[in-house]
Amino acid sequence: MINYFKKMKTNDLISSLIFVVIGLVLLIWPGTSTQVVCMVLGGVLLAYGVIQIVMYLFAKEKTLYHQGMLILGIILSVIGAWILLKPEMIIAAVPVIMGIIIVMHGVHNIVQGLQLKGMDYEKWWIAFALGIVTVALGSILIYNPFSVVNTVVRVIGAFLIYDGISRIWIVSRVSKSKKLKEKIVDAEAVIVDDVEE
Repeated sequence: MINYFKKMKTNDLISSLIFVVIGLVLLIWPGTSTQVVCMVLGGVLLAYGVIQIVMYLFAKEKTLYHQGMLILGIILSVIGAWILLKPEMIIAAVPVIMGIIIVMHGVHNIVQGLQLKGMDYEKWWIAFALGIVTVALGSILIYNPFSVVNTVVRVIGAFLIYDGISRIWIVSRVSKSKKLKEKIVDAEAVIVDDVEE
């Protein structure tokens, strides 16, 4: 179980860092042609999707979490391959695609916020609120009210940075809470053993 949580934490941190890096690139260099942005985006999504599929295939425990990441990996792989093959057809849909991905991350953050509540973490509501904000930001991209390409690219970049940083914070809180809970359980077990002796 401990190895499972470590793998989940590592997986979440890697994906969050990837989103932050992509967000910084889009925010700093919005003038890059949309086709190049699409190609990079397609390559990253395809690579990330394949990684999720491979991790599922080699995972010893086929948990619900792994199954969910497998489905996400297949979806991202298909989207990434489609973008690489038909970048000119997908340019207008990029904000919507990124919006859907960000919404999915937001839902995941909300679930982790509820996990923190279940572990009696006092500030669980912060993670929950970050998840709701993430879903809202993703919904804005899906609605796509922006008409200027540079603005769209910058907005996507900013949202990805927020999504990545918020997820890193939430994962760190979940990990910390799990460690505290494990210490409490171990301490109680030691006390019980002492009493029995």
